[in-house]
Amino acid sequence: MRYVMAQTPSFNCSKRMVAPKERTDLKFNDIGVRLDASLHDALPVGRCMHPSEVVYLEHDGKVLLVNEDGEGPQQPVQGRTSVDERLRFPTKQELRKLDIDFIEKDSLVLRYADRDYIVIKAYPKIEWPKDWAWKDHCASDNAVHPVVRDAIYRSIHRLVSKVMVCNDAGHVLMGMVERGHFRGFWTLPGGYMDHNEHPAVGCVRETLEELGLSIVLDDTEPVVTQRVFNDEGISFVSFTYRSTWNGDLGELTLQTEEISQAAWFSPQEAFGQAVSHFDREALRSLL
Repeated sequence: MRYVMAQTPSFNCSKRMVAPKERTDLKFNDIGVRLDASLHDALPVGRCMHPSEVVYLEHDGKVLLVNEDGEGPQQPVQGRTSVDERLRFPTKQELRKLDIDFIEKDSLVLRYADRDYIVIKAYPKIEWPKDWAWKDHCASDNAVHPVVRDAIYRSIHRLVSKVMVCNDAGHVLMGMVERGHFRGFWTLPGGYMDHNEHPAVGCVRETLEELGLSIVLDDTEPVVTQRVFNDEGISFVSFTYRSTWNGDLGELTLQTEEISQAAWFSPQEAFGQAVSHFDREALRSLL
């Protein structure tokens, strides 16, 4: 695959950049990086500031990286700790110079201490680019700009596993949450899955941890729901199973730091109480 390399950067550079305003109190190490700078500010002296908008092109695990002059494709070096160069996503103008067409799919906003970055997520209209970088190789290279690493990190689904525990009367078991996003509200048992954990195992574990209740899942397919809730671009996927239990609430041993009380609700009542999008979508299947 042949690319036409960009000859000029798409943003202005000066020969020496210290800060937006000239200051004499800043300290730099021997490669020109501010010693008091945060990770996303750690730009070598003499290099360009990162563009405010870039394009995250991904094709089956491969991503396009360019250097600070918009030249690419570039390859990360796993385990590299130096930051004497910066690899980043290209801008739209740089992609035109590289003669790469793409389809815009979504965008996200990365908000750091002193500036925001817009990352456009897109699919390149080319054959699989074997000479691009593997996305999984970017995280361990300090020369890869944090915007790239953060955007790739946010592209990974957050997996949640839950369960609708029902009795023969058709009531649904819910718990009052004491921490996290839904503190003070009723939710279905469940939570984030552990690494390398099947969702059918995760909701059983979570129910035992939260309620002290050991359950067996019914032989039904889970309700699978996916959603991105805001412009930070993090995608959540929820698997909600069903289980049957006809015990008494007094048999439960609540993890009180997480669940303050438990109660039975009719499906209609449970749907009305639920504030979680994933809970409501799952409970809708019972109505």
